[in-house]
Amino acid sequence: GGTACVVTGQPFDTAKVKMQTFPELYRGIVDCFVKTYKQVGFRGFYKGTSPALLANIAENSVLFMCYGFCQQIVRRIVGVDRKTKLSDLQNAAAGSFASAFATLVLCPTELVKCRLQAMHEMQLSGKILQGHNTVWSVVKGVIQKDGPLGFYRGLSSTLLREVPGYFFFFGGYELSRTFFASGRSKDELGPIPLLLSGGFGGSCLWIAVYPVDCVKSRIQVLSMAGKQTGFMGTFATVVKTEGVLALYSGLKPTMIRAFLANGALFLAYEYSRKLMMKQIDSY
Repeated sequence: GGTACVVTGQPFDTAKVKMQTFPELYRGIVDCFVKTYKQVGFRGFYKGTSPALLANIAENSVLFMCYGFCQQIVRRIVGVDRKTKLSDLQNAAAGSFASAFATLVLCPTELVKCRLQAMHEMQLSGKILQGHNTVWSVVKGVIQKDGPLGFYRGLSSTLLREVPGYFFFFGGYELSRTFFASGRSKDELGPIPLLLSGGFGGSCLWIAVYPVDCVKSRIQVLSMAGKQTGFMGTFATVVKTEGVLALYSGLKPTMIRAFLANGALFLAYEYSRKLMMKQIDSY
């Protein structure tokens, strides 16, 4: 599921990070795509793909594993049998709890990904020197400068994004599946309803938490050039110096990516899960 998500959405994610971190350099999504292609070529859209793959595979593996555990916790809280189907709202709460655990594996890999994606702009603006444009050089730079805890820069803003965001993510996904199922079992849904449901869930997530993600990207990328203020300090500085709309820089590529990538994520997740269940049942 995580692999499908990255392969589908990486170019739009790259545009998002660039526009969030350096909004003054780009007039919009088309301008960002054209300039990136001219400056770095097609491979520029897939900068940070290896840490993005690692991030998404790790995050979604932990997320969906913990989602199952958290569903059992929710069942205990509301006092129902472990085989009872949860409501869409209860599933949303379970997804929100699960995201807190996924954040711990996501934050380090996403920091490396964001820095690689905005590396050209950091060099262009003179904030860092040339040459730090590989995964290993970024990892080595973080360890030398801040130690292992340096990989958790932006952890609080990542948590602020993930916990409420995944409530809307799983809530939107389950509500949409309920709508398409129309009284049937949700497990009987075909690929198109699953794609649309996943896309709707992803769109709900990003609409809800986009300003928080913008602040997180700035903290993780700009901390390459020196110590950054925390979440509230960065948030206040952006609003004061650039205005509220700066917090929504890169929203358009994010929404395109959210629909496509999360549709692919849930489609791959549901079908791979069914395949694995068949394998288990056959033994």
